[in-house]
Amino acid sequence: MTTQLAFEITQAEREVADLLPVNAPVADCRRVLDSTPIWFHTFALNQEAGLYTPGLARDHRYRIPFLPTDLTGQSVLDVGTCDGFYAFLAEARGATRVLAVDNEQYCRMVKGRWNIDITGGSTFRTMSALLGSRVDYLKADALDLAGFPERFDFVYCCGMLHRVENPLGMLQILRGLLNPGGRILLETYGAPTDTPVMQVLAAGEANSGDDVHYWGFSARALARLAEWSGLAETGDTLETTIDGHPRIIGTLTAV
Repeated sequence: MTTQLAFEITQAEREVADLLPVNAPVADCRRVLDSTPIWFHTFALNQEAGLYTPGLARDHRYRIPFLPTDLTGQSVLDVGTCDGFYAFLAEARGATRVLAVDNEQYCRMVKGRWNIDITGGSTFRTMSALLGSRVDYLKADALDLAGFPERFDFVYCCGMLHRVENPLGMLQILRGLLNPGGRILLETYGAPTDTPVMQVLAAGEANSGDDVHYWGFSARALARLAEWSGLAETGDTLETTIDGHPRIIGTLTAV
């Protein structure tokens, strides 16, 4: 029997999930729900039947205004894709090329927090099949993308900069992957200060059992990291608190 974690599906999670209606047959929805131990994103598998995946990510509504509504003809990179929600959303909003990348570090986090063994990329493949998606998946560390031959018009970097040992190096690599005029949507863990500092977190400080969460970033710290990386803020940076945790999100462009 599959050990499963079931998180409450609130209206907040449904609002984000409903951006990408899957409309899968009820039997297929129930099959994947019964066989999947944990979901990171909430997917609207079948809205009419009220079937949603119980994702552990809490209330991502603050991301909605930052998500491009029209990506027609664009190439998109989703770094730290996990279940692939934002990669699939980009495809649904017109992107002609979407590459989803993850080093599957989350498997270690799930084992540490809940003692559950999962297979990296399994939920991505499940959703890809339900959607009939053409999004490509690459198991790779973000830092290994240095020298990658492709260039992208839009890059998602959501929920993972605080898990990278070298955040400045990663931003510099992502800068090098942008087409002229390209943008990066950066969202990460915040720090409760107005000074340009990076908070160094102890293992498990942000989430119990999570030993791959290293940093918290103030807005001014991220702005300076962006400058060092050849990137500039667009003026839409938002600091907020979600489920008791500081978050920061904003769009960066190449200088």
